[in-house]
Amino acid sequence: GWVRAAKGHDVDGANLSYKAGDAFLTSAKGKSNQSVIFLDNTGRSYSLQAHTLPSARGQGEPLTGKLNPPAGSLFTNALMGKDDDRYLLSTDAGYGFIGTLADMQSKNKAGKTLVTVPTNAKVLPPTLIDEPDKSWIAAVSNEGRMLVFPAADLPQMARGKGNKMININGTRAAAREELMVATLAFKEGDTLLVHAGKRHLKLKFSDLEHYQGERGRRGNKLPRGFQNVDSMEVQGAD
Repeated sequence: GWVRAAKGHDVDGANLSYKAGDAFLTSAKGKSNQSVIFLDNTGRSYSLQAHTLPSARGQGEPLTGKLNPPAGSLFTNALMGKDDDRYLLSTDAGYGFIGTLADMQSKNKAGKTLVTVPTNAKVLPPTLIDEPDKSWIAAVSNEGRMLVFPAADLPQMARGKGNKMININGTRAAAREELMVATLAFKEGDTLLVHAGKRHLKLKFSDLEHYQGERGRRGNKLPRGFQNVDSMEVQGAD
């Protein structure tokens, strides 16, 4: 929950010095005249001017010195960019929507409710969506099912729970038995890398036809050995 700001975009946050027992969590790149959006695990968003943050020459300061999050909450993500940058915001209960950075800003020290989090669910890391009308979304469950659908099928909202992305039983989600474990946005020229343990699966757009379906469906099983997905990433078009 500590924060600091460094000049230049070639800073490796993992290699900075930290207090005993502390470690690098996340970073965001932007301009010093922009706001930094902070998200917490309760679905709230907060914003601070980047130029007001302490220097990375020291170990920083706790965000709770400038912000007033709910008791027991944890900061999870930091975002920077243009006001009209769009992000996929989702929870592991399988719901999501598209929101802009402008919608995430709050002058309130207590922030504002951005993502409505279903019972026992967790907020997933936000994913930048460039041109939603030309993008696709891949969602994967802990049972190894993947569903691919057009990003335009998700609503753009200022806040809320969002719409069902992949069909997960609400009772099983609340019991943390069935969850959406990873999601991202990509374009038709991109290659998807699906990481499962030490292995990864490369999927081009033509390989994803088997997983395409209407938003809110169950999706189809990934190949054996790749059903226990840790994360997904995009390899851009060559």
